[in-house]
Amino acid sequence: MDYRSTINEWLTSTALTDVEKERVNALQSDDEKAQLYFTSTMSFGTAGLRSVMDMGPGCMNRFTVAHITQAIASLVLSEDGARKGVAIAYDSRHNSREFAETAASVLAANGISVYLFDDLRPTPELSFAIRHLGCKAGINITASHNPKEYNGYKAYWEDGAQISPAQANIVSAKAAEIDILTGAKICDLNEAIESGLVKMLGHELDDAYLDAVLTTAIAPDVVSKVADTLKIVYTPLHGAGCRLVPKILAKMGLKNLFTVSSQMTPDGAFPTVKKPNPEYANVFEPGVKIAHIVGSDLVVATDPDADRIGVMCRGKNGKFFTVTGNQMGALLLDYVIRSKREAGTLSEMDYAVKSFVSTDLANRICDVQGVKLYEVPTGFKFIGEVIKGYEEGGKEGAFLEGFEESYGYLFGSYARDKDAVGAAMMIVEMTAWYAQQGKNLGEALLDLYETYGYYGEGMIDIYMEGLDGIERRRAVMENLRQNVPAAIGDVKVVAAADYQCGIETNLESGDKTETALKDIDVLAYKLESGDKIIIRPSGTEPKIKIYMLCNAESADALNEKLALYDKTAGKLCEIESR
Repeated sequence: MDYRSTINEWLTSTALTDVEKERVNALQSDDEKAQLYFTSTMSFGTAGLRSVMDMGPGCMNRFTVAHITQAIASLVLSEDGARKGVAIAYDSRHNSREFAETAASVLAANGISVYLFDDLRPTPELSFAIRHLGCKAGINITASHNPKEYNGYKAYWEDGAQISPAQANIVSAKAAEIDILTGAKICDLNEAIESGLVKMLGHELDDAYLDAVLTTAIAPDVVSKVADTLKIVYTPLHGAGCRLVPKILAKMGLKNLFTVSSQMTPDGAFPTVKKPNPEYANVFEPGVKIAHIVGSDLVVATDPDADRIGVMCRGKNGKFFTVTGNQMGALLLDYVIRSKREAGTLSEMDYAVKSFVSTDLANRICDVQGVKLYEVPTGFKFIGEVIKGYEEGGKEGAFLEGFEESYGYLFGSYARDKDAVGAAMMIVEMTAWYAQQGKNLGEALLDLYETYGYYGEGMIDIYMEGLDGIERRRAVMENLRQNVPAAIGDVKVVAAADYQCGIETNLESGDKTETALKDIDVLAYKLESGDKIIIRPSGTEPKIKIYMLCNAESADALNEKLALYDKTAGKLCEIESR
């Protein structure tokens, strides 16, 4: 069926309201959007769904939410999960509550118990709730740090992690059998609540969650020791961290928390930022102004669903600089290891986990400190799988930290997703620990490089949007598989790894070896300089991501390398030039 036939199907369906039909009609005047929104349904994978909010099977709307929830319901029922039920959370985005209520109504209509949060909550609290309540699955309505036009749908399983690739395939296959407009069962939400099939979750879950987060503190009294002088600025960027981040920091003994009032109120329009992403320095501008006034060295920001966290710190020159996700991950890893050793609670069996595109500084830290480090594909579910393997396998050793370069961190096994609430607590604890030594985090970072060497990372985003975006991204990856670059920035490529087939080829000898990871759409190049270039399509956005992982003997040499690769690595995605 072509997109015009699909549009006609939507316009003639009795399932749409008059207002919805007016919107579909309006979209016909924009042929590019009409094709994009009505040509095909959104692809459902381990990261769930994510798209702009509008009419059509390619967008987030009440029909697509009900449609995929009906498929989720089938999976839950097939594994006798109706009584265990499904927990549902949502963030501050426009329509998030409505989509969450739609999902609850579909599940209840299928006879499945539902635990629905009574207001917006951080994503990690959903992960915790699934485990705490013994649910079979979980649903979170969020588009994380995407622009305001977007929303999304994440599906979780009983371990608290996002669903596996095999489960995603089952859900996709089931969804293909269901009519997108009329195929979902749905009931009245109020009636489901009155019958007890839908139970509302309130502050009692918050308290249990925060108690679990507090158990991961290594030196819980260190904040109170410097509480009179320690000053922190915080912003939730109009999102779900607005209540629980200040609350956890108060429980740690922090007295001087200064919040950015213009960004504290949840608002799906995100009126003070273009993109509510704590990776971007511009979202910190109001917070930095406050920091200069109150004399704080640290500004902390969480994204709309409070699973990612970013930090800006005052440098030696008095100006604030962005602490990257890689730098923060390494700082926290070093702090956790050293402080646990200082407290006498570090075991030689303890371990950490990071995504394989994250900084090699973590590898160096673990080598020097004698800690086991696991590298996994991108996606926090893979970090959760390592934790699960330890628990189910009866292995000795405590989980120290899991992190991704994309500003996600987890400490402890109470959840299986990145947690900005827990990370905020640990960052402030670490800041207080260094404050006792007369240092801020900027100075601690310099010490880290002096101790372990100069490591740095860069990333290039190559956006390929539009109807042909998926095909263009596929073509780029296939072209690189067939035409391995001889050099990047005049630096010789000595080895090329294709993680889809799990083979690394030594380009000088021709020898082939198996990679530790496989069945993921990623290419990696080792350069004669010892640096790495890694390329993969994003799982949540229409782009290809290029990672540059470098190390050098000095900061200047490191910056020269990064500048060289930044100018040249993006050309790898220019098919026409190859």
